Amino acid sequence: MKKYIMAIDSGTTSNRCIIFNKKGEIVSSSQKEFKQYFPQPGWVEQDADEIWSNQIGVCVEAINKANIKAEEISSIGITNQRETTIIWNKKTGIPIYNAIVWQCRRTSNYCDELKNKGYTEKIKEKTGLLIDAYFSATKIKWILENVEGAKEQAEKGELLFGTVDTWLIYKLTGGKTHATDYSNASRTMLYNINELKWDEEILQLLEIPKEILPEVRNSSGNFGKVIAKYFGGEIEITGVAGDQQSALFGQICLEEGEAKNTYGTGAFLLMNTGRKKIESKKGLLSTIAWGIDGKITYALEGSIFVAGSAVQWLRDDLKIIDSSEDSEYMATKVEDTNDCYIVPAFTGLGAPYWDQYARGTIVGLTRGVNKYHIIRATLESIALLSQDVLHVMEKECNGKLKKLKVDGGASANNFMMQFQSDITNTKVVRPKLLESTARGAAFLAGIHSGFWTIEEIQELEKDARIFIPKMSEEERNKKIKRWHRAVEYSKNWAKED
Repeated sequence: MKKYIMAIDSGTTSNRCIIFNKKGEIVSSSQKEFKQYFPQPGWVEQDADEIWSNQIGVCVEAINKANIKAEEISSIGITNQRETTIIWNKKTGIPIYNAIVWQCRRTSNYCDELKNKGYTEKIKEKTGLLIDAYFSATKIKWILENVEGAKEQAEKGELLFGTVDTWLIYKLTGGKTHATDYSNASRTMLYNINELKWDEEILQLLEIPKEILPEVRNSSGNFGKVIAKYFGGEIEITGVAGDQQSALFGQICLEEGEAKNTYGTGAFLLMNTGRKKIESKKGLLSTIAWGIDGKITYALEGSIFVAGSAVQWLRDDLKIIDSSEDSEYMATKVEDTNDCYIVPAFTGLGAPYWDQYARGTIVGLTRGVNKYHIIRATLESIALLSQDVLHVMEKECNGKLKKLKVDGGASANNFMMQFQSDITNTKVVRPKLLESTARGAAFLAGIHSGFWTIEEIQELEKDARIFIPKMSEEERNKKIKRWHRAVEYSKNWAKED
């Protein structure tokens, strides 16, 4: 009897495995952080082998905690940090360089070259993306050009590229499946989201051999079987989606116009736009939400590079809180930020600004500003960045959003969610189960394996907490105006004169 679905959630700073039952409830889970490497300012790397071994470890632990066997698991869904780039040797399965993480800015110069050559509009029209070091394309180019012999090996068909989902699928299936799904492919800046294929012109432009790229499949579909030695029996992988698209599905935003914000390492606002791709004029991205039975659902996305990682900065680097949870209590020890604003542009600014040279800024410091003001200003900054994106999204879609569904670790912070509701003047809905990203992967897997129908999934929504806006319009407008002034000071900081 198949009683469970396993969700593999390979995030930016940790790997998780969550096992769900038929009611969509968590049966067991396991999580473990892995190391981040910062070899130069603005560079971010990870060890792909550590990601793999760490992920296997948490999966085995979750199975053991649940005291279940492989044959009781219907299928596996995988969700992952997107854009992070891994290239490995096809024969040995060994990565030729560390994984270059989505946050890494080392390829900003490549992006500038593409912009200067006039490719901005063409790449946006084809991929839905703006030219930025955030995406996989220029990271692949960097590895091929900077690792000795890599370019020649790639041209001979000896190397394979994958985002983290592809890497894990390849390892889990013993090298039998080299594939990704529509949602992850759409984040590489190499995939034509209109024609649903790798774009030959962009590949030639960046000198990337097509042979290294994975096959693109439905997000709810067959990705092969995990070899028996890992979990004590073969299990099919039947769902794959990038973490933000997975969270959109997990929040059951299946209708056009529904939106969610996930507060993870970064914050990601996505709105389901149905069968139509909306061309943003204001710095948002058009992306593929998922593909099911060959039918594509599109989304409009605003990416904020720093959210939960700003709270980690307070904890690990400034050491003014002992745990992330402390930030809520500390922020409420003062009535406001004392006119202090923090712009957490540690790795540049994402939507709607797209300034890869912006850097973190604190403005409005006086002797009256203490650590509580700093903590409060940091939490408010995450909500203010989200407000910037939501405002643009509403304009592009010609309508006011009725509610914003929220999830991710930082959404547990009641102070921040109330401020988010206040500053957006929108109802904020937080489900009882915050694990929307993993749940989305489980749902996609369960639909293909017959564990759930879409109708059954829609009935699994749990009780939610709703935050209602309480801030006056005058105060809201003043706060947003001061915030935008602070953002201006953070721009172009890392650009040399």
